[in-house]
Order: sequence, then structure tokens, then C-alpha cells
Amino acid sequence: MDLLQNIDLARLPKHLAIIMDGNGRWAKQQGLLRALGHESGTKSVKVIIESSAKLGIEFLTLYAFSTENWNRPKLEVETLMRVLINSLKKELTTLQKNNIKLTAIGNLDKLPKSAQKELLDVIDKTKGNTQMTLTLALSYGSREELVNAVRNICSKVKNNIISIDSIDDSIINEHLYTQNLPDVDLLIRTSGEHRISNFLLWQIAYAELYFTDILWPDFKEQDLYEAIISYQKRERRFGKTSEQIK
Repeated sequence: MDLLQNIDLARLPKHLAIIMDGNGRWAKQQGLLRALGHESGTKSVKVIIESSAKLGIEFLTLYAFSTENWNRPKLEVETLMRVLINSLKKELTTLQKNNIKLTAIGNLDKLPKSAQKELLDVIDKTKGNTQMTLTLALSYGSREELVNAVRNICSKVKNNIISIDSIDDSIINEHLYTQNLPDVDLLIRTSGEHRISNFLLWQIAYAELYFTDILWPDFKEQDLYEAIISYQKRERRFGKTSEQIK
């Protein structure tokens, strides 16, 4: 049965974020090299991007490479960077066809120059698209993001650009990588792990969390629909009581 008919299109998560986990374990189960797991995972990326755009989700953020991932074996890191470059080249047509704007967050200066060039090229070519904003978290770590924000705010206080008393949620938001994105409504993590792994710690303060045992290369359109149906069954109170919400 197609689960799409069970989704209320008027109550979609505005901002969907996904921790795409399990590529390596998927490859191991198939008796393949980890690198082939990452390559297979790009097929799910394409499916989920197109499915999200079709539903009408406005913002989709994918955790593609963390600051901690630089500590992986050199060959795997090189493979991940190659997969990134190839995917950006191949998916430009998909982004344009679906009117999707690409952005990226993280310490992008650490990426290889070839990856930076390809990334910035696709960002530039899709900057006028308006259907959905797709954000890739690359060389991203939420703690690093928060440390950078604190440093920048402290520098502005020191130089009398802002006052200490003016610092609030909005000031912090303005200094995050995600300053142009709304808070996350639904966070999905694949592969059976139940942790956040240093991803959007500030931005998921009131997000609904959805964990699935499905490994990322096996995560398809119907799995996305299941996650959204689960999200729509929940009562989002934001600190209020059920009676206040009703």
C-alpha cells in the first residue's frame, strides 16, 4: 500500500533533517568494501530529495560528513570526497528539474579544493530555485558551530557592536551556520543508532526524533512516508500543556 495517502499534506514538517547512517554496515552485510556502501547510499539521497520535494517539504538538511569523519581511514575519506564530487555533478540536473536550491553548512574550507569548487558551482547554479532548500552538512560539527558563534558574539561585544544585554536566541541564531534556516521539526536517523552525533544540537531543541533500523542505502520513499506519518501522530506542545494546544 502506498503510504502517501495517509499523509496530511497540510501538516508536513517544514524542516526535515536526516542523519544518513549505515552505509558501511550495509556494504559489510553485502560482502563489499565500505566505499561501495557510500556509493550505494547516493541512490537513497536522490530518492529522498525527490520525494521530499514532491511532498512539499520546504527545507531538507542531510548530514553528509561530520568533523569527526576526518578521523576515518584515509582511503575512506578520499572515497567519500570522490562520491561527493561525483554526486554533485550528477544531481545538478535533478536539482534544477525539481526547482531545488542547494546550500551547505560546516567548515567547508577543510574540504579538498576540487570538492569546494564543485560544491560552490552547484550552489551558484541553483541559487534562484524556490521549491525546496537542500542543505548538505559537510565537515560539520554542532559543537564547533556553537564555539564559533560564541567567539564571534564575544568579539562583537568586545568591540561594542552588540551589548551583553542584547544577547538572546535570535542573536545566537544569527551567528550559526544555519542562520537562514528554521528550526528542525523532524530529525530522522537510520541504521538503528539512537544518538544525535553532534548534529544541529541547537536547532533540534524541539524537534521530533525518529529512529529506524533501516540502513541508509535501503531507506526509500515509503520509509520516509512512515517517518512523516509517525511525526504527524505526535502532539507538539513546545512546553505547553495538551489543553493549551487544543
